[in-house]
Amino acid sequence: MQAMPVGIDIAKSVFQVHYIDADTGEIVNKALKRAVFLEYFSNRSPCLIGIEACGGAQHWARVLTRLGHTVKLMPARFVKAFNIGNKNDAADARAIWLAVQQPSKPIAVKTEAQQAVLALHRMRQQLVKFRVAQSNNLRGLLMEYGEVMGRGRTALNAAFPVVLARLVERLPAVLIDTLRDQWNGLTELDKRISEIERRLGQWMKQDTAVKAIAEIPGVGLLTATAAVATLGNANMFRSGREFAAWIGLVPRQTGSGGKVALLGISKRGDTYLRTLLVHGARSVLRIQKDPQSWTEQLRGRRPLNVAIVAQANKTARTIWAILAHGTKYEQGHISKGPT
Repeated sequence: MQAMPVGIDIAKSVFQVHYIDADTGEIVNKALKRAVFLEYFSNRSPCLIGIEACGGAQHWARVLTRLGHTVKLMPARFVKAFNIGNKNDAADARAIWLAVQQPSKPIAVKTEAQQAVLALHRMRQQLVKFRVAQSNNLRGLLMEYGEVMGRGRTALNAAFPVVLARLVERLPAVLIDTLRDQWNGLTELDKRISEIERRLGQWMKQDTAVKAIAEIPGVGLLTATAAVATLGNANMFRSGREFAAWIGLVPRQTGSGGKVALLGISKRGDTYLRTLLVHGARSVLRIQKDPQSWTEQLRGRRPLNVAIVAQANKTARTIWAILAHGTKYEQGHISKGPT
């Protein structure tokens, strides 16, 4: 027998549960308090539980899996298609119940260690955002006094002391001191970002899968750790192309009457991992000098950005192959198709 499907709309304090009782045929759509949520499912026979991927979904997926249930995490955009009425907890739980019964690629339930690595990536990403915003803010403020500096952190570090020395006689001391403090704060952000990268490097030395895919050209510390932590179990994908499509590195399609047109990349899936792969592919094309290579031939007949995305797609497929088959990276390896 197939497991009975259950849709759960999770929240902080109140969880909405929707399912059809297998014995009576009754439609059950009830709210459960957080204190009794686990007790309710620990007393039930194993079932298929659908949860929309949101804050706290990974935690509840791990807990419910330990209770013997099968948990399927689904993207919010997939669940939204089944909510055809008003937006409330009961309707959301029903939409999740409908969505969990449809064939789709679920989001991997990650271990706590994998999610810890992703947490480091999210904190580093936030610090980088703060650093860029702070640099742009300093340039904008000084532009109001006629001082223009070049783009980039190197240009800012070189020009800022000179600019501040010219303005020290014209501007109030409170502003000069505050600008200097803000500039010094960039160094503190650099230290915090470097410390997170050092911790990611420690995890990389201990994980064989991360070390294996780090040998791929265009895959460094950030891409390797993010790929392993985001992917979870590589065997949930049937092929490398399916993994690349899950990230959003394949063309969108539109058409009717048997005529299909290919558009730009779909940009579905994890934006952060896709960005890392694209930046890594850009570095590969920059250093590639062999005119007989696949990348150079591709650049000769396609625009640069198209070639970069194609290289990112190839990198993603290589990552899947190494993780799924437990092999090492071999340059020039030729894959054999199934007989």
